[in-house]
Amino acid sequence: MDHNPDRIAVWPGYFNAKVSRRSGRRVPRDSSVLRPDLEGLFIAARALGLRKIKRDERISHPQRPHGKEGRLWVSKRGALESIGASSKEEILQLIGGQWRKMQKEQRDTEKEAAVRGPQTGDRRARAQRKGSNKAKAAQARAQRAQKQRRRR
Repeated sequence: MDHNPDRIAVWPGYFNAKVSRRSGRRVPRDSSVLRPDLEGLFIAARALGLRKIKRDERISHPQRPHGKEGRLWVSKRGALESIGASSKEEILQLIGGQWRKMQKEQRDTEKEAAVRGPQTGDRRARAQRKGSNKAKAAQARAQRAQKQRRRR
């Protein structure tokens, strides 16, 4: 590809929370995410307001040739117009912050759904719930039986 000074390459590996700065993370821990992927990066960039984005899938980072993580090409001029970020570091931190917020909201909704329990008509989930209650009841009976044996 020809060199274009207006484009910035953004790799998902820049946002990996389990990687140190020395190993390739480019954003602070509070802007990093667990298990970054190209699709999540693209969605976070769109949610942030970036419009001039191009995806390259199945491309590996030069320092990580074993993983075909892909990359995004972001227009510097488009980023300056849409979100007001002029440098690559600003763009990365803004994307990372948005991505982390989205990931946290998703975890929260999953927790709420688990607490709420199965929906009406969801027979499989109901059966699993009943089975786990049966297991808890059997365990409680076994503990009571042990206590009674100790008393004798």
